[in-house]
Amino acid sequence: MATAQQDILNRYSKVTVIGAGVIGASWTALFLAHGLAVVVNDPRPDVETIVRDYIRNNLSTLRELGLPTNNLEKKLSFESDLERSVAGADLVQENGPERIEFKQDLWARIGKVVGEHALMLSSSSAKTATEQALKMSRPERLLVGHPFNPPHLIPLVEVVPGEKTSPEAVDDAVAFYAALGKVPRVVHKEMPGFVANRLQRAIFRECCHLVIQGVVKVDELDDIVTSSIGLRWAADGPFRSFHLGGGAGGFKSFFKQFGPGLNEAWKSMAPVNLDEAAQDKIIAQAEASFAAQPPEQLENERDAKQLAIIRALKAVKASK
Repeated sequence: MATAQQDILNRYSKVTVIGAGVIGASWTALFLAHGLAVVVNDPRPDVETIVRDYIRNNLSTLRELGLPTNNLEKKLSFESDLERSVAGADLVQENGPERIEFKQDLWARIGKVVGEHALMLSSSSAKTATEQALKMSRPERLLVGHPFNPPHLIPLVEVVPGEKTSPEAVDDAVAFYAALGKVPRVVHKEMPGFVANRLQRAIFRECCHLVIQGVVKVDELDDIVTSSIGLRWAADGPFRSFHLGGGAGGFKSFFKQFGPGLNEAWKSMAPVNLDEAAQDKIIAQAEASFAAQPPEQLENERDAKQLAIIRALKAVKASK
């Protein structure tokens, strides 16, 4: 690891993970694999078993990512008392329920205990840092660090500052996530759903519409996506892809040729109603296509595919 990256991780060597569901357990595994000391705070009586099982079940994925896995749990501890769990923490990664009252009270309590240098990061996919910080006396170090599931595997972290988040905290959060090997991207304006989830919802809306209308079945649609735009966007993303689609003229040529048609298509998009009948149709097709394999097998296949894509993209970048 580069010296600069290690210096950043040394600065945030003591981490508290609040909430140990799938997201929190995944963050815990990643933090431990980078040598950080992690305290897990979660009220469930079986939390220690849940987290340790999750870590052990994902050791092979961590190794595939090039991370050390020997004696991974030596810096892992558990503390059910919130104030004790964050005392002395350099960084807090919160993964609690998406209830604004819960988060406001939580951060108000945490802010009274942690030091001024500590980063306070929320994995929330729905609640902005501005609204989470309303009861805090020192909101400058609070911001959203929204991962994609599972955080130890999927590179993206959306870094979303609140109205009172300091620029230094944004820079520190970006540097921290980058030192973990993540791809942190700052979202410059708070908006419900941030960026990636808004894109997912928009695309999934049309997916549901096509299935409900009988245009395509769920497994057929998946094949269409993974064999076309999924492949293309994994490599280049929408804007670079369509820039290339315009040929030598880039977007100037693209908009000249396709702009009017896009405007008309966007105007004529039909509303989608996920009523009970529509849901039943999607559920029946999904169960017919996917239920033959146990969820653990599907998850393992998913992770293996994503690892292969990540390795391939890294190889291309390294060859430049």
